[in-house]
Amino acid sequence: MSPQPHQDPAPPVPADPPHAEVIRTRDLTLHYGAVRALNGITLGIPRHRVTSFIGPSGCGKSSLLRCFNRMNDLIDNVRIAGHCEVEGEDVLGRDVDVIGLRKRVGMVFQRSNPFPRSIHENIAYALRIHGIRDRAAVEETVERSLRAAALWDEVKDRLDESALRLSGGQQQRLCIARAIAIRPQILLMDEPASALDPTATTRIEELILELRRDYTIVIVTHNMQQATRISDFTAFFYLGELVEFGTSAQVFTHPAHRQTEDYVTGRFG
Repeated sequence: MSPQPHQDPAPPVPADPPHAEVIRTRDLTLHYGAVRALNGITLGIPRHRVTSFIGPSGCGKSSLLRCFNRMNDLIDNVRIAGHCEVEGEDVLGRDVDVIGLRKRVGMVFQRSNPFPRSIHENIAYALRIHGIRDRAAVEETVERSLRAAALWDEVKDRLDESALRLSGGQQQRLCIARAIAIRPQILLMDEPASALDPTATTRIEELILELRRDYTIVIVTHNMQQATRISDFTAFFYLGELVEFGTSAQVFTHPAHRQTEDYVTGRFG
């Protein structure tokens, strides 16, 4: 049995990072039925930076991530209280345009999920469902997105082939290309490399570092080394609580809380 982490008193709300915030939560609480997954989360996500969410399984990382683009709406018996603002708009309100929100806040999932269509059609179809039908605009966007996802040179001569014939790493980069085709402001990634081999993982990490110039990226990861390599800021969660948030350098080398230190050094998790 893994040793239980040292229990600190409830930490104060962390100070805001010295960057403009694109996402802000205040006292955000989430329940799945009777089970509380998040408890009063107050957090600011800085613009054009990579922010990692770390913590043991079941600590609320993915639940919080899904609040940012209302993906929790697809789960039964979810109750959310508090505030979650994207560019100053509280996106939890009943009158929010959820389709418009998901256009602004794209998402890449743990396992690649390309459509069973051609490589070209994976992106073109995503554009059409968002109302982009001009052929020249579609062709330009397909190429732009594949280039941005570092995939164009590998697939430019076989765009009509099925996306399912790509390798796992290529499929995940295609999903990233599909997500950025509609030019979101924010890109959410839920363990995007956990099912990939080390070489493919390296390509995804390099891509994330490139994309942060144009996007705010929030990534859930269990890989501590990955978080240190790619993220500017890190938030550590435990049992639905935000224990610590700060620059990744501070969280991993000089954590302010014993729970954080125990987790990042492998004493529990």
